Amino acid sequence: MKFVDEYRDFEIVQNISKKLRNLNGHEISLMEVCGGHTMAIHRFGIPSLIPDNIKLVSGPGCPVCVSGIGFIDKAIECTKIKDVIITTYGDLIRVPGSKSSLEKEKSKGADIRIVYSTLEALEIAEHNKDKKVIFLGIGFETTAPGTAVAIRKAQSENISNFYLLSAHKIMPPVMEALLNDEVKIDGFICPGHVSTITGSTIYDFIPDKYKIGCVVTGFEPTDLMQAIYMLAKQINSKNQKVEIQYSRVVTPQGNTKAQAIMNEVFETQNDYWRGIGEIAESGLKLKEKYKGFDAEHVFDLRVEPVKENPNCICGDILRGLKNPNDCKLFMKVCSPENPIGACMVSTEGTCHAYYKYNSYE
Repeated sequence: MKFVDEYRDFEIVQNISKKLRNLNGHEISLMEVCGGHTMAIHRFGIPSLIPDNIKLVSGPGCPVCVSGIGFIDKAIECTKIKDVIITTYGDLIRVPGSKSSLEKEKSKGADIRIVYSTLEALEIAEHNKDKKVIFLGIGFETTAPGTAVAIRKAQSENISNFYLLSAHKIMPPVMEALLNDEVKIDGFICPGHVSTITGSTIYDFIPDKYKIGCVVTGFEPTDLMQAIYMLAKQINSKNQKVEIQYSRVVTPQGNTKAQAIMNEVFETQNDYWRGIGEIAESGLKLKEKYKGFDAEHVFDLRVEPVKENPNCICGDILRGLKNPNDCKLFMKVCSPENPIGACMVSTEGTCHAYYKYNSYE
């Protein structure tokens, strides 16, 4: 199959594996900050193909996982609004809040609908003029432009019963926060889908300021192995920089049209990342021009601050300090059928990946 088989060629993967083993054997830690990469790494058994001195660490690349309990509680609070329809992507529905989840509220009768795009949510609003339709906006720069398109369309077509509760976040601030944290990072495997929108230049500050290399890569075995090899070579030569392995999709400048509409509709704000805390200018909120579509502003949503489950180490996993095998709940109490923390809920979560691909064995 074109553009699949070529990137799953076992001989190519084996050749890259041999090259990695021939490099200097000092220990290095490489962090991926993309949930899709986390799943692909475990799906294809990448850790078994690289030498023991190279450690792969999962970071906060799953947008569902990094959304705090407070956001889920606000979403649940929205279900109590009279004549409301909640629209959401499917991964979010099972994330536990402080006392409930969207799935549990739906079972009690709340009108919560899974959608596959923001325009589908907007269409629901068009067909239900007597209802208030709230879309739960989640994701990084990959999904934010799509949300921006829906908001701009709602304004231009005067669809006044459509609202956004935003948990959109952006990548560079959290990557810098991690570099100032206690986790050891020698290189970043940068997200492919995010970089398709942003371009690779958003990472330039990392080698410039922190002397840490970055490689943007795709999601196939040869992509990931080549990215690891490129980073290892950078580290060995002490020539850290930003490189694009995923050149069939990603460019330095990115998708300028998507960037333009995102910048038109959104502005940055301080935002909370589960397990990490508040990070300056890391979230996206609607600009003043679009405040009439901001659910948090229109409905004055307020919830009591709550602490995470003290037995769940999802926060340390998202920071790259621990892995799921270190959690006493993993595989005992916490599973995809009974998720205690957000890292087990999403199909892009590290705990879910470990569970699904038997990485705990």
